[in-house]
Amino acid sequence: MAATSHTSIKRRDGLSALAARWPFLGQRRALVAYIAVIVIADLAAMAGTAAATPFRWHHLLIFAALMGCGAVCIEATRRLGMPSGVSRDLLSAWWLPVALLLPPVYALLAPIVLQTLLQWRVRAAVLHRRVFSAAAIGLAGCAASLMFHALAPEAWPLSGSDSATIMLAILAAVVFALLNTALIAIAAHTANPDSGWRAVLWDRESVTLDVVELCLGVTVTVGCGLHPILLVVALPPVVLLQRSLLHAQLQAAARTDAKTGLLNAAAWQREADTEIVRARRTGDTLALLIIDIDHFKRVNDAYGHLAGDQVLAAVAEVLRGQLRDYDLVGRFGGEEFVVLLPGADLQEARRVAERLRARIGRMAVPAEEETISVTVSAGVALMTEHGDDLIELLAAADLALYRAKELGRNRVCVPATPPRFRDDAADSE
Repeated sequence: MAATSHTSIKRRDGLSALAARWPFLGQRRALVAYIAVIVIADLAAMAGTAAATPFRWHHLLIFAALMGCGAVCIEATRRLGMPSGVSRDLLSAWWLPVALLLPPVYALLAPIVLQTLLQWRVRAAVLHRRVFSAAAIGLAGCAASLMFHALAPEAWPLSGSDSATIMLAILAAVVFALLNTALIAIAAHTANPDSGWRAVLWDRESVTLDVVELCLGVTVTVGCGLHPILLVVALPPVVLLQRSLLHAQLQAAARTDAKTGLLNAAAWQREADTEIVRARRTGDTLALLIIDIDHFKRVNDAYGHLAGDQVLAAVAEVLRGQLRDYDLVGRFGGEEFVVLLPGADLQEARRVAERLRARIGRMAVPAEEETISVTVSAGVALMTEHGDDLIELLAAADLALYRAKELGRNRVCVPATPPRFRDDAADSE
């Protein structure tokens, strides 16, 4: 028998209220320390490179031109809008040329300018994330700039279109991408140690986008190195690519839940309906789970809604990590999640649900000076045995979930009696 449900809670005090006002203070201590180290390193590098860099009007004008191009791209982004689920852009097309054509201090300044414009003109994100992003990009750009200028020390190294210098520029761009990804991945892993390194590094789509960004950045760098007036020629295609990328991300964001990254209810239902039709046609088995976080309101009351959102995200991460690639998982609303398991029979579905329940029960979400632990209850329904369409399966799984909560929570249940059997019995009466 499963253990009784429990949720770690405590009263909100002055520190909790301060963390609610300043989300940075509510993060893990290790993450707070890491972000502080990166930001301090960025400021130190800025001070050191500024002291060693002679002022030249030519450098300032090129920097202003590249930042102006970045501002045009950001303005195009603002007109389309950028919800919280959209994060990729093509701004590397502008700060890579800064790193490769100008002294390193400008590579440290460029992300500050563009991240400030994003915060002001597009979407106000959590401030410490903007600051960290600017610092990480700045340090990566500074390292690439130092390497490039150490090996190609001419004042305007790309003006001669030397093939060896261009290959060096490509290598510096790769160094920039690797360092930036590593700095951000360490922060993501520190924020959620349960997530694997593979989840915070690269997948196929992010690698493709990184390659596109690097190619675009090097192309703009070479063009600007030949003559700055070519920035006028480079700007329209970059803006067009930026808008195309943003449009694709907006389409993906319309299908996902902003807090968890899972399918939202509407998208999940559409894909689940398609999968059920396929299973009915082929005769395959199929199971459905409804998973509900026990006493979730206590988490919000004790820690605040920001901590509650972190719990939702952590549960979603467990679901993604424990399920197969072709299983459909979505957030159904509030603290409820739904999972469709193609090809699963009742025994396998219960085994999967028990594994998810146990894994979530061992989860620890950081909050202030301690961690939050939660449990979940789950209801399981099997196609043909508990229903033939999505509505019937959802109703049967919901009844099973209600039964699990009545029995004490933190457990997995199936419907006590198949709904179709009860309907037939009622008709015979």
